[in-house]
Amino acid sequence: MDIAQLSNQIILMFILMAVGLLTNKLGFMHGQTATDLTNILLYIVSPCLIVNAFEQRFSASRLQALAMVMLGILLTYAVMVLVTNLVFKRIADTNLQRIMRFGAVYSNAGFMGVPLASALFGSTGVFFAVASLAGFNLFCWTHGIALFTPKQLGDRHVNWRQILLNPNIIAIVVGLIIFVSAVHLPSLLNQTITDVSYINTPLSMIVIGNSLAAVKLNRQTLDPRLWWPLLLRNLLFPIINILILRAFGVSGIPLYTTVLMAACPVAGNVVLFTLKAHGDTTPAVTLMSLSTILCMGTIPLVFALSNFL
Repeated sequence: MDIAQLSNQIILMFILMAVGLLTNKLGFMHGQTATDLTNILLYIVSPCLIVNAFEQRFSASRLQALAMVMLGILLTYAVMVLVTNLVFKRIADTNLQRIMRFGAVYSNAGFMGVPLASALFGSTGVFFAVASLAGFNLFCWTHGIALFTPKQLGDRHVNWRQILLNPNIIAIVVGLIIFVSAVHLPSLLNQTITDVSYINTPLSMIVIGNSLAAVKLNRQTLDPRLWWPLLLRNLLFPIINILILRAFGVSGIPLYTTVLMAACPVAGNVVLFTLKAHGDTTPAVTLMSLSTILCMGTIPLVFALSNFL
């Protein structure tokens, strides 16, 4: 993997984020606009990108590599959940503890990882990125949502309907059927899906940039304890992911794509889930913003380490 190429792509991403920040400062994007664009990305653009990635000739070896990547991802999530449970269990502030645990485990793979994988490795990168998306949705909507569910409510059952009917999961299933069966979509439909998927990268970065516009980092908002989940999310957990994937024999684009997804900053869901739990979102926004800014340096560092581990 060419680190210079990766660094240039990350710089491009931040330039696109700057466009989103400028859009916010000029008053062109309001709260409802950002929400609508986020929904378009999650429910339309991202599924199109996934389906488009599976529009290729069937390969048994590629399918096997995808299975090994998926096993590595599931094991990585299990390790991350266990580590965060042990490391942050003594944090007395319940709101801060769940933000730290969630933020350390879940990356912004969908909004930042997929665009990077697509830009660097094309449809092959997105093909293997779907394993990370599947793992994210499975754990985020079980373990992740449970973190923000008050114990006194006693309602921590798994909402499988919410997981299985997620548009990205549906797109993965449809894509796998297309890939395994070697059935190709009609040319007009395929072209439509391809064209829609092209807007994923610029629109995702603009939306992220817009969300960073309202962030105010100062001594009051920056809790020193947030550096621990930042260290785990941006560096240590991606390195653990590399070691696990190497143990499973994963290499090349499958490895690079999965590590790229794992090295992404804190997921924006940490803010949404905190709002849902009626908690103070200040540490959540601060954690997400710092992680996003720091990833400009940590992602290339993780990739450099992937060549030596």
